[in-house]
Amino acid sequence: MAEHVNLTVRRDEMRARIVLNSPKGNVLTTAVAQAIRAKLASLNDVMALRLVTVEAAGQDFSFGASIQEHASDRIERMLPAMNGMIRDLLDLPVPTAAVVKGRCLGAGFELALACDFIFAADDAVLGLPEVSLAAFPPAASALLPVRLGYARATDAILTGEARSGAEWHAAGLVTKVFALDQIEAEVEAWFDRNLSGRSASGLRHAVTASRLGLRKHVSQVLPDLERLYLNELMRTVDVNEAVAAFLGKRAPNWTD
Repeated sequence: MAEHVNLTVRRDEMRARIVLNSPKGNVLTTAVAQAIRAKLASLNDVMALRLVTVEAAGQDFSFGASIQEHASDRIERMLPAMNGMIRDLLDLPVPTAAVVKGRCLGAGFELALACDFIFAADDAVLGLPEVSLAAFPPAASALLPVRLGYARATDAILTGEARSGAEWHAAGLVTKVFALDQIEAEVEAWFDRNLSGRSASGLRHAVTASRLGLRKHVSQVLPDLERLYLNELMRTVDVNEAVAAFLGKRAPNWTD
């Protein structure tokens, strides 16, 4: 599965790109999360880095986590891998940016939320649909209240409503919205204007400082959210019914 995550380092090691490259919507699996973690670890010693972008091949950033791996016999492996990916991204002492095209849902949105910046194409739609599967998004439950505020975070998590990149930009979450056919060039131009001429060591310290509160919050809250998910949510009838209904392409029958 590692081939479904590509890494390139260029421009005299100032720029790195991590690219999701899985068919059918760049679904995030345990193996993909582990591959992303390995790519991030390989960047820790690239001292000239000034920006790492997380991008995706194809029309969509990510449909989210694998529904198959939400089954009770697989989730205990997948969820720690996903949360570890989020922590590793927050711990990388380099500015990070998600470059989002198309649909960015669930765990894909959580991956974007762990980046310092989110650049969205004008066709981007971002949301947290977990509530429709009788579940909740653990990493987003830790990240979104800090990044967006409690009221808006609660609305996003409880309604599951997906919103355009422009709407998230108006809310203060998305950094910039660019035309789909120009987004790669626009991100590079933004990098040239804002980061390429900065001291690499200065940026590393500045990003560590700017993330300090967020990282402390996530380190305190995410383990509790993981336990809530694995030890309580996964014992409910409805969450397992949701997985079965999704895979069976039928409406769920709620009982809890």
